[in-house]
Amino acid sequence: MNILLTGGNSGIGLATAELLMQRGNIVYALSRRGGEDKCAANGGAIINIQADVTKPETLQEAVKSIINNSKTIDALVCNAGNGIAGSVEDTSPEEAKYQFETNFFGVVNTVNAVLPYMRKQNYGRIIAVSSVAAIVPIPFQAFYSASKSAILLFMQALGMEVKPWNIECGCVLPGDTKTGFTDSRKYTKASQSETSGYRETMKRSVSKMEADERGGMSPEIIASAIASQLNRRHVKPTLVPGFQYKLICFLMQVVPAKLRLKIVGNLYS
Repeated sequence: MNILLTGGNSGIGLATAELLMQRGNIVYALSRRGGEDKCAANGGAIINIQADVTKPETLQEAVKSIINNSKTIDALVCNAGNGIAGSVEDTSPEEAKYQFETNFFGVVNTVNAVLPYMRKQNYGRIIAVSSVAAIVPIPFQAFYSASKSAILLFMQALGMEVKPWNIECGCVLPGDTKTGFTDSRKYTKASQSETSGYRETMKRSVSKMEADERGGMSPEIIASAIASQLNRRHVKPTLVPGFQYKLICFLMQVVPAKLRLKIVGNLYS
């Protein structure tokens, strides 16, 4: 397969690109920094392309170059993302928009760049990396949770729209995963001020989350889940890697809202 993958130069994206290459696929890995191309003995390859998911023109140029080179894009994996931390009150409109520009609109921009070609070829698979945080609201990371929840519903609606062209859509929802994402998380400016009424609670909450991430699953486990979405007979609307996180997502749907919010609040607040 010819696969376009965003955020392919580190963490889950890099692990996914390498796994797909090892399985004989041509992976076009898009990132702002680019990277080193790789080839496997079985014909698989990783071809790095510089592009920014928040800049649609760079995506359109990248997609055109892929089509010129490979004729088709069989699958798209939207993985690029970032994270901010801070209370809702301590998050400026600009900081909230920063979160959504990459996590949500980055997916929208990439999908829109690829869809005309997938509709023309009358097939394709689109997988987006959402998060268990789309199901479990994380205090002091409300905009991250909201952006991941938006991806989840966007992909489900998209799947219904593009079904006539044999295009299938789904999400993978990682739980705590050990990557460089943890160290690259940004804090909102106001959350760092000693005058913030949330400062100490926020620090404890995010520290708990970061400890869970550092002790979490390897990115290779998530890469395997993404690969399974691409290779199964039909894409699953949602796929949650790991029994623990499957159970959490199930309980979040059946436990009364008041109780589940109390449990999450006690855990992270």
